[in-house]
Amino acid sequence: MPRAVAINVGANTNAPGVRGPIYPDGSFEFVPIPEEAQTSEPVPTYADLGLDTDLPEDALDSPVHLDPEFAEYPECEAYTYGDPHGVKARPLLDLREGDYALFYATLTTHSEPERDWIAPDWGAYLVGQFRLARDPVAGDEYRDLPADERARFRSNAHCKREEFDAAVLLRGDDDGSGLYETAVPLSSPEQGSEANRVVTDLSSDSGKGPWWRRPMKFDASATEDVMELVEN
Repeated sequence: MPRAVAINVGANTNAPGVRGPIYPDGSFEFVPIPEEAQTSEPVPTYADLGLDTDLPEDALDSPVHLDPEFAEYPECEAYTYGDPHGVKARPLLDLREGDYALFYATLTTHSEPERDWIAPDWGAYLVGQFRLARDPVAGDEYRDLPADERARFRSNAHCKREEFDAAVLLRGDDDGSGLYETAVPLSSPEQGSEANRVVTDLSSDSGKGPWWRRPMKFDASATEDVMELVEN
């Protein structure tokens, strides 16, 4: 049975200065972070994405770090993810083909919620998933992959950097991967900084302190419960 690891991704109040929005019906807009490294080829800007989110004016012409890459998202072509940080890479490298990488983001609440699970002001929500099409690739193994295997990651943001820096690379399959249409709450409906039972009862995280920044592991039984929440 598959297991899962959930990773924090997406825009925040530090970069580019705003979070993505969650709307009254539970739909949302995913906003990537800026690209801070030099790239070996041109990458899209926030203006190229055509987002509805009200971004700082000085951010519109900034290049974006499209990671995770969702095939259905503007300027993307596949399901890939890379990360240079060991704190995220280590739990992801423990996954295997068929397991799930879950992605969550902090989102700002817009207007009066229609869904009773939306947190006031802001909250943390699952926004998408990969069903892994292959075992994760460690960064130091990437260069040794056969050319056709490396090509499967060519659209990933870390592979477009002048200096490849990913400690892990993931690729999701086309059938079990995607950006959700409706967010799945990790925060309580009372307060964004308060974790709900998905975090405290199902994940490896205690839900104490800044839990919304940390990776979360889910065993096979917990993953089944989370997937049921996603489907419903």
